[in-house]
Parts: sequence; C-alpha cells; structure tokens
Amino acid sequence: MKNDAVQKIDFDDYADNYDAHLQETLKGFGEESAYFAEYKVRLLKERLEKTARAAPKTILEYGCGTGRNLTFLRAYFPDAAIDGCDISTESLKLAAKRAPDVRLFTLPADAPLRQYDMIFIACVFHHIPPLERPSAFERIYSMLHSGGEVFVFEHNPCNPVTQRMVSTCPFDKDAILLPPSELVMLTKAAQLKLLEKNYALFFPAPLKALRPLETHLGWLPLGGQYYVRAVKP
Repeated sequence: MKNDAVQKIDFDDYADNYDAHLQETLKGFGEESAYFAEYKVRLLKERLEKTARAAPKTILEYGCGTGRNLTFLRAYFPDAAIDGCDISTESLKLAAKRAPDVRLFTLPADAPLRQYDMIFIACVFHHIPPLERPSAFERIYSMLHSGGEVFVFEHNPCNPVTQRMVSTCPFDKDAILLPPSELVMLTKAAQLKLLEKNYALFFPAPLKALRPLETHLGWLPLGGQYYVRAVKP
C-alpha cells in the first residue's frame, strides 16, 4: 500500500508497452494476460445468468485502457452496444484498433454518449486517489440507467501474491489498494444497492485443476481479486 503523496501515473507513457509490462507482472500466476481479461467478463456473464438478469443492451467499460477487455465483452455480449472510456488518449488509440466497433470517449473531458444497463470496471479504483473515489462513483451513478448494474473488480490487498505483483508492476507505482469494505462503502454512498461481494482468482496455472471449485469459494477472502456488484434502484 502506498500513500497519497506518490506521483500519479500517466498511462499515456505506458500505452505502447502496456501489454508487455502486464504479461511480465503476471508471469508468476502462469497465465497469459488474456486469461484474466476473459475470466472477468465470463464471470460477469455467469453472475447475470445465475441471478436471472437480462443480458445488458448497453455496456460501458469504465477505464478500458488499451481495450483488452473490450474484445471479450463483444464476444460474450454480441448483441450489446458497447462503449469504452479512459483518461489516457494514447491507450484509447490502441483500444480503437483492438475493438474497432466500440465507441470510445475520454474522461473527464467528454460527456458520456448514453446511459448504460451495465458499467464494467476492472482494477481501476486503486489508481484513483482515495479522496477522488466518491466523485468517481457519483459519475458512474449518473451514467447508469435506473435498474442498471455496476460490476467492479479490484485487487485483494490481503493476498500476498497480489501484493507482490502490484509492487513489481511499473504502472502500479501509484496504486493504493482498497479493501472490499471500502468499495462496498463507496457503492452505498453513491446510492447504489449492493447485490453481492465475492472473491475470485484463487488458483494459479499449476493448480488449474482446482479452478472449478472457485464458484464455491467466493466467501473466502484469499482470492487474488474480488468483485462488488451493485444496482441503481
């Protein structure tokens, strides 16, 4: 964990080499970085189906970066209109090449193009200074339709492997990890109704035979990441 005095990372500086840096950081888990992107999107779809929620017609990835998740969002939700936004214009240029059918815009300069049934956020909030996190959630609330959901993944600060990965990742120099309790508090403060909070990513590649058990381990605070799911009443 780092304090607020750490200089803010400019992701424009890392856009061209983002995937390479990420792959180097994740090599200890024994999977390609695409595994983690697909894992999150697949889990999103599974949780919607498990709770009998209709597939979203409009999806925003908030903090889409270079577009790693956008291709999987398109694959798992082929009928949805998908947008992506980020603060890094250089990252969005790469995302446009990776997902040419996705509408992209910058934050905070551009207004959102529509309100959304689903806002998907993958490991973004640990880069947002703690004092700015409530206003970010207020913006997210304003971009949701009534009845729309937000699905947020974050690193688990209690997992030692995750802590090591974050500490060695060059674009995580400004990371301030947040516990699930803080993310839950932020959703409630933004007038969102909490639907679930679970842990994920328990088993590295050498233990992949055990991964089917993960659907039963969401309560266990040992996963490499966790997610919070909430709805706009």
